Amino acid sequence: MNPRRKKRLGIVLAIFIGISATIGLMLYALNQNMDLFYTPTELVNGKPDGTKPEVGQRLRIGGMVVVGSVKRDPQSLRVSFDLHDVGPKVTIVYDGILPDLFREGQGIVAQGILKDASTVEAFEVLAKHDEEYMPPEIAEAMKKTHEPLQYSETQKQGSDQ
Repeated sequence: MNPRRKKRLGIVLAIFIGISATIGLMLYALNQNMDLFYTPTELVNGKPDGTKPEVGQRLRIGGMVVVGSVKRDPQSLRVSFDLHDVGPKVTIVYDGILPDLFREGQGIVAQGILKDASTVEAFEVLAKHDEEYMPPEIAEAMKKTHEPLQYSETQKQGSDQ
């Protein structure tokens, strides 16, 4: 092989290795920042395709706040509450100021880290903005795996007070 072809081959290999390394690092960075969405039932039982989150994984979870489950620490801003759809309940622990629209019996989406099979430590809590609104991700997930959640009039009246 003559020196000119050897030099060209070296340059092509260097460019190929550089592009491969760049793509690999980008995929690694994107994977670290990807937050998957779960409903409480999917978090506990796993998704229909069999995937289940691991302890320490970042995720987003959406559902309805269980009436009577909100517990506030009087010494700090730490709040814990239960979240459900139609299956098991999941406990959300949050240290911060909750949104103004946060209420029991209302839909929320929390972003956080899975601490154990049914506990999420949230670093962000988002509340819906009116009584009829349900985040599209929750509505779609509930349509796929569950029947729509029905509330009795007594639960609605209890949450309005």
